[in-house]
Amino acid sequence: MDVVSAVGRALAMAGAMGWQILWPLVLGFTLSGVIQAVVRKERVTRLMSADSPKSIAVSTLFGAASSSCSYAAVALARALFRKGAHFAAAMAFEIASTNLVLELGLVLWFVMGWQFTAAEFVGGPIMIALVALGFRVWMRGQIVDAARRQADQGLAGSMEGHAAMDMSVQGDAGFWARLLSRRGVTAVSRYFVMDWAAVLRDIVLGLLIAGAFAAWVPRSWLQAAFFAHDPVAAFVLGPLIGPLLAVISFVCSVGNVPLAAVLWNGGISFGGVVSFLFADLIIIPILLIYRKYYGWKATIRISLIFYAAMAIAGYVVELIFGPLGLVPSSRDLSIGETGISWNYTTWLNIAFLALAGLLLLVFFRTGSGSMLRMMGGSPESTEPGSSGSPAHS
Repeated sequence: MDVVSAVGRALAMAGAMGWQILWPLVLGFTLSGVIQAVVRKERVTRLMSADSPKSIAVSTLFGAASSSCSYAAVALARALFRKGAHFAAAMAFEIASTNLVLELGLVLWFVMGWQFTAAEFVGGPIMIALVALGFRVWMRGQIVDAARRQADQGLAGSMEGHAAMDMSVQGDAGFWARLLSRRGVTAVSRYFVMDWAAVLRDIVLGLLIAGAFAAWVPRSWLQAAFFAHDPVAAFVLGPLIGPLLAVISFVCSVGNVPLAAVLWNGGISFGGVVSFLFADLIIIPILLIYRKYYGWKATIRISLIFYAAMAIAGYVVELIFGPLGLVPSSRDLSIGETGISWNYTTWLNIAFLALAGLLLLVFFRTGSGSMLRMMGGSPESTEPGSSGSPAHS
């Protein structure tokens, strides 16, 4: 009976967490769909052909406007690399498309507070700059040549079809004209539904893991593990521990936020939370995909460069935010503990569920349902704008 009660409590907390983050997720994916539907992406790959500051900046902006689940981001980064993008630029795109996106920022703001959102968007560019530097120093010559030969084999990873689908509205009309056109509304609905389908598994898994942590792991244990009562040790160890926890959590992108809130309540440092959130691109399943895409030698260097950049970005963010008084003092985030009641969250959830229902209706009424079966896709159709995608209809 105790086991049943413990499982029930974990599931209840996971459900409450999901209810709390529902409307920010719907809003975030809707806004992301709007951006992806109307932002022009022509000649982007040519602008990503070097590892110069301009090329890395363009890659970062392109990634932030191309919101993806981590698996689709990794697949699209390989496609860009195969089309001539510099390896560092492709990685900058990959990082930005999962860590500098609207839906993540909104969920972070609502669940953990604006300071964590600001930290994500300050730390993200720092991490990208560090990765670009790391690639310039340690990812070049024969390693890159071997990685490109491996990438050109087109071995299947995950979410290849999703990564290949360019559903944006082309043409010379203005932003609002394209957005409000029939094709624009259809494109928004497609991005909305496809992005949800891509990350839903990870969101559910993240909620279950966070619910189990919150229900089963005593806060005193977490405080001891994170050296919460020793500020110096907590500062030093937090950004080193954070990515390692993400690696074994098997959760990526937005799905990490509920667990990040639990870890913060448990005493991990501010920089540790930041580095944990960045580590969605070195979870074990993605490391195995890197091996398929680029080979073991490149994978080892990618993972070590990413880990170092995540940890250093965590340190830098805390060193910036601490003296400015921007590190929250409270460790009592209410994620999963308030249950479901008739409050503003419930009303907002109802309103945004209606919006989600409308976009779902548009998606299926326009005959887009078959696209869901193509999300795995063919390895050879992973290049942006692939003519084999039905997204151009």
